[in-house]
Amino acid sequence: MAIVYKARDIVLNRYVAVKVLRDEFTTDEEFIKRFETEAQSAARLTHANIVSIYDVGVDNGIYYIVMELIQGKTLKEIIVEEQGPLPWKWSVNVAIQIAQALEVAHRNNIIHRDIKPHNIIITEDGVAKVTDFGIAKAVSNSTITAFGKTIGSVHYFSPEHARGGYTDAKSDLYSLGVVMYEMVTGRVPFDADTPVSVALKHMQEDPIPPKEINPHLPDAIDKIIMKALKKDPNLRYQTATEMLQDLKMALKNPSGDFVEQIEYDPTAETQKMDSYKNVKNRAEENSKKEGKFKKFIKKHKVLSAFIGIILLFSVAFGGTLAVLNITNPKEVQIPNLVGKTEEEAKQEAENLKLEFEVKSEEYNKDVEEGKIISQDPTYHENYNVKEGSTIQVVISKGTEKTTVPKVVGEKEADAIKALEDANLKAEVVEETSKTVEAGYVISQDIDAETEVAAGDTVKIHVSSGTGIKQVTVVSVVGQNEETAKTTLENLGLKVNTTYATSTTDNGKVTKQSVESGKVVDEGTTVTLTVNKVAETKTVNVKINVKAITGGYTENTNTQNNTNSSNTSNTTGTNNTSKNVNIKVNDETRTGVSKNETDYSVSLSGKEGESITVTVTITDPNTGDEIYKSSKPLTFGSQDTISFN
Repeated sequence: MAIVYKARDIVLNRYVAVKVLRDEFTTDEEFIKRFETEAQSAARLTHANIVSIYDVGVDNGIYYIVMELIQGKTLKEIIVEEQGPLPWKWSVNVAIQIAQALEVAHRNNIIHRDIKPHNIIITEDGVAKVTDFGIAKAVSNSTITAFGKTIGSVHYFSPEHARGGYTDAKSDLYSLGVVMYEMVTGRVPFDADTPVSVALKHMQEDPIPPKEINPHLPDAIDKIIMKALKKDPNLRYQTATEMLQDLKMALKNPSGDFVEQIEYDPTAETQKMDSYKNVKNRAEENSKKEGKFKKFIKKHKVLSAFIGIILLFSVAFGGTLAVLNITNPKEVQIPNLVGKTEEEAKQEAENLKLEFEVKSEEYNKDVEEGKIISQDPTYHENYNVKEGSTIQVVISKGTEKTTVPKVVGEKEADAIKALEDANLKAEVVEETSKTVEAGYVISQDIDAETEVAAGDTVKIHVSSGTGIKQVTVVSVVGQNEETAKTTLENLGLKVNTTYATSTTDNGKVTKQSVESGKVVDEGTTVTLTVNKVAETKTVNVKINVKAITGGYTENTNTQNNTNSSNTSNTTGTNNTSKNVNIKVNDETRTGVSKNETDYSVSLSGKEGESITVTVTITDPNTGDEIYKSSKPLTFGSQDTISFN
């Protein structure tokens, strides 16, 4: 009854589905009134298994409903794709969700009247959503055209609905039973060449038990379905809550005998016969005089009741059989229109006596502009449709162009939104970075301001941080050097040690370069300052006196040459004294032999202390300075310092 569009709500910034009524409905004032009333009633329903209605209105003669947008497939599509029975547990779970939706609706005095797989959407998460609550009443009661558009509904009508009688909550439960039957067997319980024949089967025939078609079906499921499909509403489940209880029990005990069979109520048969009599009476009232036709009716009461049922059924849909033109049209193989131009496809459809309708036009980079992207019903080999059926097509508008936005430096969520707003898809690739904060875009594989096809994917590289394990530094101040070093190294940190001279707490850590509680990269170096009490160190000052003074020799080998005018003394230089005085800093030693080669003086000081060592040698007789020299000294860094 409507064309459905995907739209964006510019106030709440979300996608919604907008159902716009087809033109043929907008001229029927009774239908419009019912449509608005029923839609507004359905909008009150709020449940996880009911498609929400956000708004109902009219704008310049365009009647619309704004609804929740559901991503998924209809249950009918799933049944057709499976081409056979669906798993019984999955089917029961879906039935439970539908029953939950009906339970809420019935409590709000809303009857669906058109429960069928086409009106049940299964989301990508496996949630069943029932749509078009309350709208069916407006359609079925007000328009003939609606029946032509929704001819498949008759397969799911309850007997009272097909008869044009009063429908209530139990009618919805009958339709749910038909849906369950189709899920677990792969086919509807009643089928025939014409809608009238199908409706009559609903009223007159008992269905084949689903277990006979699907032997793997548990007994409890078979009984639940057969109870829901009782002709007499009084023998069915009376409420959705009752049916829910049995469905949930069936999951726990599929072979259990817990489905209560309601005893036959003779008053129900009386009511049914009264209905038949009413049909007969209406036929008789329409005859103003006793003729051959009336006599025939009196003579053949059963046949007249049957004819009356057919007439009443036709009236329930807004006209007679002639108006509905219910015939058995010829079946034709559905054509494959995908890839053809609009004119080619239209001509091919007309040649097969099929209606051709352009549903929409969409951008598509894979299909040339002007050619068909898809069709509904879709093409399947050996799939036939009735002559006069409508094929809807989507035509390509060619490749839509868009400009890639700059997203480098943006947060991941903002970057994705910017790309989607530009009609592009985003593919996120995480990578480590020492310079870009985690969660921000490092780079994009298509440069900003580049023109590309709408729907293309732009790969964005998002920082996941440095990729290096983070370590929380602990305090090691007060620990001894080895313990502190082990503690930090066990955290994955490197340790460097420096020492500070102290008079107390020898070997204790007094400072660390990275404070406690700071988070750093694994492998970071922490420098420790450790107290070190100075020790007394001794240094030997070694003096080679002979080398410095030249030493001396004894006079035993003295020779005098009397024939010479000069006397020569061969005892050596400075032979007048055998000893010298030596002063090392403030300490003086006397009577040191000039021939001493390894004279030693000890100096003491604290480790690390630096001084200057000065050695002075003087003549003991005259006091003259023979030698003086100075050298630097650090205690603890060397054991000996030499002068020669």
